[in-house]
Amino acid sequence: MWKQAQRSVRQCGKKAVRWTTQPLILTLLFMTWTCGDSQAERFETAGAFCQVCLPKRRRPGKTVQGFQKALARLPLNALRTLAAGVRRRLPTLSNWIVEGFVPIGCDGSRVECPRSQVLEQCLGKAGKEGSAPTIWVTALVHLRLGVPLAWRFGKGTASERDHLKFLVRFLPAAALLVADAGYFGHGLTQFLMSRRVEFLLRMSSNVTLYREDNTPLAKYREGLVYYWPSKKDEKKGGRPLRLRLIRLRGRRRKNDVWLLTNVMDSARLSRKLAGQMYRWRWENEGCFRTYKHTLKKIKLVSRTVRLVHREAEGSWLALQLLLAQGAAAQSVAAPTTAGPACSARQLLLVVRQEILGLVKRGSPPYVERLRRAKREQRRRTTAKDCRTWVRRKPHESPKPPRLLKLTAQQKQQITRDKCAAA
Repeated sequence: MWKQAQRSVRQCGKKAVRWTTQPLILTLLFMTWTCGDSQAERFETAGAFCQVCLPKRRRPGKTVQGFQKALARLPLNALRTLAAGVRRRLPTLSNWIVEGFVPIGCDGSRVECPRSQVLEQCLGKAGKEGSAPTIWVTALVHLRLGVPLAWRFGKGTASERDHLKFLVRFLPAAALLVADAGYFGHGLTQFLMSRRVEFLLRMSSNVTLYREDNTPLAKYREGLVYYWPSKKDEKKGGRPLRLRLIRLRGRRRKNDVWLLTNVMDSARLSRKLAGQMYRWRWENEGCFRTYKHTLKKIKLVSRTVRLVHREAEGSWLALQLLLAQGAAAQSVAAPTTAGPACSARQLLLVVRQEILGLVKRGSPPYVERLRRAKREQRRRTTAKDCRTWVRRKPHESPKPPRLLKLTAQQKQQITRDKCAAA
């Protein structure tokens, strides 16, 4: 992997400097894992540990300013090559395939950036007037391992649905894409079906579906529906899509979950399994929480566009490596399908002990300490209530999609499409 990363640097024609590829990337990763009040303080700790890890290599630079200049010259392909190498190793772990599917969640979030003049001009504003510049990150996360597979960055106003179209190329075989109600639209659904991607998407009142049966909505559980294209989608070659709609009853009727999938076989994807897969989607939310709060990446620190891109790529690579080490250790210890058992906070503490040299004599090996970094296993008996955020609207559950009956003209068009396909 290091040779491939070095090859990508040479292809860009970058000359050898004081900072070579391996020490530069390792220092970037260690700065993400270590703690410190400032970037200079984290650089001192990360640089010293990097020299300990590479004692026979030429020593890198000693100043954080030189590190930033070298990092700005580093091609992004070097970081993406390492992330691809980690992604290729994940299928060897247990819990990769669950009930014949590889559950992959997709979600996005904004990350705040400093208020430098360059970033304000290039990134713009994504919120209210006077808000700080932000970047939007969309990530694919394995819902059983809890490890991010791939990610995509854009401005704060970027479309997560467009990001998903780019990230489809990184989906593994037998993947089941699970996403929330933000990933709607006939164009996106037809794109996923054209790429032969199996999906499980939550529907909301933004979507209108047509059904053939006359089952009352109060008794509706699942059935076949047609996703009709709009006039704009028809001009782009859109056609009616025959899909399966699943309704999961909640404790309250307004909290029912409506899921749309192209897995038509109910024996392969039952209502119970579909509900379990969608509940696992919370692991995607937890991945962003780990990134922002555990790794302290609520706000990036770089003040130029090139450094922001590399800090974001490096921090997500560090998150991927951290969670992948925990998943590998837990996979060897207990190869079951019980789900992610490692705690990101405990994993980070184990890594920091290695960086700071706080491991006592006679302590268990590094891998054994990773195995012990488990999540809290107590059974929750009360609801997860959260405090109301200041200047933020309370969360409202998506409303059900609009279900209409097929008209005679629509039935004729479906018949014509069937005859043309035959």
